[in-house]
Amino acid sequence: MPLLALEPRPLLELRYASPYNFLGTSLYPAPDARLRCPVALALQQVQRDLAAEGLGLKVWDAYRPLAVQQRMWDTIRDPRYVSDPAVNAGRHTRGTAVDVTLVDRRGKELPMPTDFDDFSEAAHGDAAGIPMERATNARRLREAMERRGFRSFATEWWHFDWKDWQSLPVVSGRSPS
Repeated sequence: MPLLALEPRPLLELRYASPYNFLGTSLYPAPDARLRCPVALALQQVQRDLAAEGLGLKVWDAYRPLAVQQRMWDTIRDPRYVSDPAVNAGRHTRGTAVDVTLVDRRGKELPMPTDFDDFSEAAHGDAAGIPMERATNARRLREAMERRGFRSFATEWWHFDWKDWQSLPVVSGRSPS
């Protein structure tokens, strides 16, 4: 399901459809964010919950083709930050994972512990020494996502998996529906 179909619509800044990512090159031919239907509908509920508070989501990544997952693994080779496609094929490749942050009603990102794709201890959900405002915002995001069936990822404050991600197969073809 395309995330542009959600109402209210989250902001999209698909980092892998641009060179603004850890590989420094565009990995997607077009900025088309998709998730499996139940996952997208849960994300829509998060977006509605946050809108009532004057906040919203910005999506950095959603469904990811297996070839892109392999390219990322070949570069990082650290399972704390990138799934090894040979082990579980990845979460994004199933259309069940999303990378997000919080934005205010004008679309401005709220301060978070780190930037997206920060492969350091500071990006971990339990990182010590994070300024209070940043830690509070990350906790607020985590709680909003978990209320609607997502699970946080310990080493990336921005990454959330749908609760039943392992029950769904890797998407074969262009994108999930």
